[in-house]
Amino acid sequence: MSDAATFLKTYGETRDPKFTETLLGFLKLETTKYQYTFGAHDPSRISPDTWTYDQSLLDRSGNSEIQIALFADYTSNVKAYPSWHEYFRKYQPPTLVVWGKNDPFFLVKGVEEGYKKDLKNIEVHYFDGGHFALEEYGSEIAGLMARFLTKNTKHKAGE
Repeated sequence: MSDAATFLKTYGETRDPKFTETLLGFLKLETTKYQYTFGAHDPSRISPDTWTYDQSLLDRSGNSEIQIALFADYTSNVKAYPSWHEYFRKYQPPTLVVWGKNDPFFLVKGVEEGYKKDLKNIEVHYFDGGHFALEEYGSEIAGLMARFLTKNTKHKAGE
């Protein structure tokens, strides 16, 4: 995780009020749009419908409390990282990683020092995009997924 997001590792345990205010800022339109467009190679490829629709859901009455609770629960993800990586090392599942190399929250370093370290059957593709690379490179990523699933599925349809 980037420095901008590391407080999520402990927020669930501390509920630090200064971070609660920061998190409430994540629920504002400018931040929602930022999450979609920051780091994008060509932001014009990302439909404004994406952040507009997300924002309409974020703005519902009572939703900010739900979102803060979800942010607080991220601590449980962090605590599960070691067991996830133990699973990777033990079972070596075929893994496809597609990553926006300009993601402001989850860094390429996480792939290089985490997934690649523990997985032998891994296919990694970096895109010149941000957090929502799928919005900018949807057809390219869909093609990679289709090829990966075809290559790694034991029981293909019709066989």
